[in-house]
Amino acid sequence: MPRFSVIVPAFRVQAYLHACLDSVLAQSFKDYEIVVVDDCSPDACGPIADEYARRDPRVTALHLPRNTGLGPARNAGMGRAAGDYLIFLDGDDTLLPDALQTIADRIDATGEPDVLMYDYARTYWTGRSVRNVLAAHLDEGGPARFRLTDRPELLRLLMVVWNKAYRRAFIEAEGFTFPPGYYEDTPWTYPVLMSAGSIAVLDAVCVSYRQRRRGNILSTTSEKHFDVFDQYDRVFAFIDARPELALWRPVMFRRMLDHFSALFASRDRLPHHSRAAFFRRAAAACRRYRTPGAPVPRRALLRHGLLRLGARRTYQALSGAQRLGGRLRLGSAAVRRAVRGAALRAHYRIQSRLPLRSRDAVFAARGGGGYTGSPAAIEAKVRELVPGVRTAWICRAADAHTVPTGTRHLAPGTFAHWTALARSAYLVNDAAFDRGLVKRRGQVLLQTHEGTPLRTVGTDLLDRPAAARGTDFEQLLRSVDTWDFSLSANPHSTLVRERAYPSAYLTLEYGSPRNDVYHRTGPADVARLRETLGIPAGSTALLYAPTHRDYRRIQRPDLDLERLIRVLGPQFVILARSPRLAGPGGHRAPHPRIIDVSGHRSVETLALASDALITDYASLMFDYVNLDRPVVLHLADIEAYEAARGTYFDITAFPPGIVARGQDELFDIFATDHWRGSRSAQLRAAFRARFCPYDDGYAAERVVRRVFLGETDGLPLPVPSAARRTPAALPAQDGAGAGVKN
Repeated sequence: MPRFSVIVPAFRVQAYLHACLDSVLAQSFKDYEIVVVDDCSPDACGPIADEYARRDPRVTALHLPRNTGLGPARNAGMGRAAGDYLIFLDGDDTLLPDALQTIADRIDATGEPDVLMYDYARTYWTGRSVRNVLAAHLDEGGPARFRLTDRPELLRLLMVVWNKAYRRAFIEAEGFTFPPGYYEDTPWTYPVLMSAGSIAVLDAVCVSYRQRRRGNILSTTSEKHFDVFDQYDRVFAFIDARPELALWRPVMFRRMLDHFSALFASRDRLPHHSRAAFFRRAAAACRRYRTPGAPVPRRALLRHGLLRLGARRTYQALSGAQRLGGRLRLGSAAVRRAVRGAALRAHYRIQSRLPLRSRDAVFAARGGGGYTGSPAAIEAKVRELVPGVRTAWICRAADAHTVPTGTRHLAPGTFAHWTALARSAYLVNDAAFDRGLVKRRGQVLLQTHEGTPLRTVGTDLLDRPAAARGTDFEQLLRSVDTWDFSLSANPHSTLVRERAYPSAYLTLEYGSPRNDVYHRTGPADVARLRETLGIPAGSTALLYAPTHRDYRRIQRPDLDLERLIRVLGPQFVILARSPRLAGPGGHRAPHPRIIDVSGHRSVETLALASDALITDYASLMFDYVNLDRPVVLHLADIEAYEAARGTYFDITAFPPGIVARGQDELFDIFATDHWRGSRSAQLRAAFRARFCPYDDGYAAERVVRRVFLGETDGLPLPVPSAARRTPAALPAQDGAGAGVKN
């Protein structure tokens, strides 16, 4: 008996059925069966199902003699199901990788509930994926299993069949089946949840819910939408037959009114000639099932009242007035934004005519992010070395807590922000300031950049439109012309940037201030960082940090982290700074030894806390070798990456560590300990010598003395040999974490 029966009804989804079935067959969890129900589809759904059934014995193709609709097709699939749990997946949707394993683990952890509810992400034809906005209701805190009465807020989630796993014995004991017609999920999901003796939740996206441009049944214009009345008749009949469920009657009444209102408001579902009849049917159902008791939002009270009274014309007039009011509010907001924008521009022009404040300095990093990177290292050194300076940091309110005490926080787009840009003598950023900035005579602008460039940047992107993605090169060059100083970490960066960002600035080849911390942090501080991140004592921590792919709409790494952690063994943990874990449709960290650090502010902290780095084309590799710890490159898509973005040198010919061209090769590198062998150390030493000649812990001091104090002589000279530098050491450990560094 399989653990899961995945039931896939198929009708006119031939373009999507391959992806649907492949998403199940590719699951890491293998104890399942698939029942594909061909609902007499006029396209190739039937042959596709037969093809998969021939290829894999876990797939059963069931062909119905006539088209019955989604509900009866699911019933037919249930009739063939043998699994412990039923999972329904529509033929145009897909399971996310490792979804079945995640579901199975949660079922085991919660003691085999009658129903497990999990999350989904809407995936649009453009490739954009958006997680369910009500995902907070799936919080796993509190009792592992419960009744619906304990968490009635779950009814606010989308009431569909495919975001839940059902214990088959429970479904069969209760005799649940799907009715015919549209909205067949309604008389299934509500009764199932109300009757379940135990419910559990899983705070993980398991289903990709495809949003088709056209062809979705429920978005077609048809009188079949009148089926919704029969479906709610079934829900109330179920409640009335079970007195113990009477407490749910007011809730269902309100849900029914909301559903009717939404259908009537939709302009693409009901034929125009049938709208009056629909409203009459809705009013009759409201009078028949009226049950006071459930709280109704104030904004819905009048609408519900008019619906019960059958006052269609008044209801339509109210809806029209609400739509008009919404448009007026939007217009008013646009006017307010325009007025505020004009006021800010006028304010900036006035401030720009006032004297500069020679002791004021403004800093920013990563487009208004928190206190981090080379600008942060320079800001801290300015406060240390330049008496009387007043520093300010531009960042969003959500990141204000990262700004140190004594440094002023400036929110972007405020009057204070524009005053600072107009009056401060020093401007420091690793990206671009607001395009409205007009640099004044006497202002000094320092561009620190973000790391050493491997991938193509600046005007070198002119012949790479896929990577440039609409870059305004004229604006880019206007911004470059404001630079007085361009900070460079090595000769490679100097040569690349002076060509890619042509202008009259002065290059300061001083090293990377953000890397100073790698030479000024002791083992005790590293131990505290590891503890803060939840790295168990004695573990070897691998930092996984892939970079963005210009040629992909959806950013998912090529590395199966769960499989890697199983290959590595229990002494390893992975710090995953990964798009898959960070994105709107991503999982929570699916394994206890995979720590999701995607939202962590400081990559320098993560590097210090780790024993080794796994990356691909990220500039982090150039910084990380300062620590003299192993680096492994996973370059499974190097041809596609180089074709789309381009690189300044062949990273496979001159890498910072061992290179894997595929996932299995990477697993072998770790299984054989090749990742930290003598060859790894040799490659790392050569890479460090070429790209980190000035990173010795004093880069920020050199910058501050040159830019802020005007010193050109007597600057701290770079420590000439890597052998004489002292990078941050890992704390002494017993067990596998010790001895990683060569």
